[in-house]
Order: sequence, then C-alpha cells, then structure tokens
Amino acid sequence: MRNRNCNNWINKLATQLILAPVVLCVIACPFVSHAYPIYAQQGYENPREATGRIVCANCHLAKKPVDIEVPQSVLPNTVSETVVKIPYDKQVKQVLGNGKKGGLNVGAILILPEGFELAPPDRVPAETREKIGDLTLFQNYRPDNKNIIVVGPVPGKTYSEIIFPILSPDPAVNKEAHFLKYPLYVGGNRGRGQIYPDGSKSNNTVYGASVSGKITRILRKDKGGYEVTIERGSDGRQIVDVVPPGPELIVSEGESIEVDQPLTSNPNVGGFGQGDAEIVLQDPLRVQGLLLFLASVITAQVFLVLKKKQFEKVQLAEMNF
Repeated sequence: MRNRNCNNWINKLATQLILAPVVLCVIACPFVSHAYPIYAQQGYENPREATGRIVCANCHLAKKPVDIEVPQSVLPNTVSETVVKIPYDKQVKQVLGNGKKGGLNVGAILILPEGFELAPPDRVPAETREKIGDLTLFQNYRPDNKNIIVVGPVPGKTYSEIIFPILSPDPAVNKEAHFLKYPLYVGGNRGRGQIYPDGSKSNNTVYGASVSGKITRILRKDKGGYEVTIERGSDGRQIVDVVPPGPELIVSEGESIEVDQPLTSNPNVGGFGQGDAEIVLQDPLRVQGLLLFLASVITAQVFLVLKKKQFEKVQLAEMNF
C-alpha cells in the first residue's frame, strides 16, 4: 500500500514537472492569430477572379474606397513607389473576436504586371526606406507569384497609407517583358471580415432570425452574447438562435419576427475596396529620341528667330539706303 502511494506521488510530481514548462511557454509565448490575407492565400490560387473581383471581397462584405498612386512611366530595372491609401475614420472602434472594442487593422494586396516585383532591400533607396519603415511588412502572395504582394494585418493608425517599393523588369534580360502600358490592380481593407472561409459568420456582422415566430426568451450569457428562443409559428417548436459577443440586440421578448429579420445591429465599421491603374514601361531609347527631337525643334526655332531678325535688319538697311 505504501509503495502504491509512493508511486502515485511520483507520477503526480512528474506530471507537474512536465506541465509547468508547457504552461509557462503558453503564457510567455502566446500563439499568433493570423487573419487576412492568410485566408485568401490558403483558399485561392489566384486572388483576382475572372470577373475582376478580388477575393478579399468574399469575406469583407462592406464596400469602402481605396486609392492608388503610381508613376505614369518607369524605366527598366529601376525602383519606383506605388502608394496605396486606405482612408477611414481613425476614431471608430471595431468589434474584436472576444466581443470587446478595439482599433482597426488594415491590409492591402497589389497585383502587378508579370515581371514587376517587390524591390529587394538592398535596392530600396534610403529615402523610400525611411518612408516605409519596416520592409518586412511585405510578402509575396505565393513564392512563385512575385508580382502579387500582400501586406497585413497591420495597425491602421500607422499604415493607412502603404508605400510599395516596386522593381521594374528589364526587357534586355527578361524576354517576356516588353515596353508597353500595363494594368495593375489593388485591394485595400480596413477592419475584420464578416464571413470566415468555411462559410461561418464572424461576430462582426448582423445576425438574423432562423425562423418566423415569436420571441419567448432572451438569455444573456455570462461570457457575453445571447441565446434568443423563438417559438416557431408553424408548429410551436422552440428554436434557439445563438448570438456571439459583439453585436447588440435590437429585439425584445414577446416580439413577433420573420425569418432572416435582423436580431442585432450591424457592428461592422470596416470594409474592402479595390481599384486599378496603368503604368508604362518606358524604353530609354524612346526618351533619348524624344529629348533629341525636342532639342532639334528648339534649335530650329532659335535659328528661325535669328534668321528673321537678320532679314529685318537687311530690309531696314535697304530702306535707309
């Protein structure tokens, strides 16, 4: 009996010694919660659908503006700045996953023409590097898609304007690149989404009634959220709709409702927007030719003016004679 108690005591001690480091590790190093654009990277081979719609809009349902500024033209093998602006009211708060209120994060995706890519850190000018701050913000959508760059989620108060350092291709090296006008596409998001990739709702959206009937009971849960009991009108069966922490109820007990009628307000303050622009990969020889042409035109104009003045002097001399 004594040996059995001794063994139990040793087993308990061993278990505590094993669990203690694990608990400390979890407390000291909590797991990182990834959000967009990770969902899109996992679920879509190409972030832009055949219709032109960027897939981020499948989860972020509200439509918001996004602005993009690009150079009109760039030379081969040079680094330029593409600026994506994600405007929103920085005073507003969004519903977090735990139902509490917090600041908005932002994210962006930039789809460049084939051959264009994110500039390597050693090619980014010091001035641009100072504007960007942290070059590790950027990542490729996929390792083999260097022309598709994603950022986020990052704090919106700091990064509502994101500068992408872009390296243009050199047709002399990359035979698939040509001196042409190219389209590029951008998507910008602020705030959390309303739908998860598996189709389930987040707590950052409106919750509606699953059936038509009468609300017989509303129970506020200890950890937040509600259980709304509805007596179905067709057969009197009690149906319980669960509302997670975050959205606020806009119905009350005894109220009659229809199927899909909102039970809550819409807590979403964010949204997704997309846009496009055009950029010209300019041939340096064309630029040199244009400069030479302009120089020749200016020179011809100067000589024409001088010749005209000389002719006027000759005419004046003949009249005086």
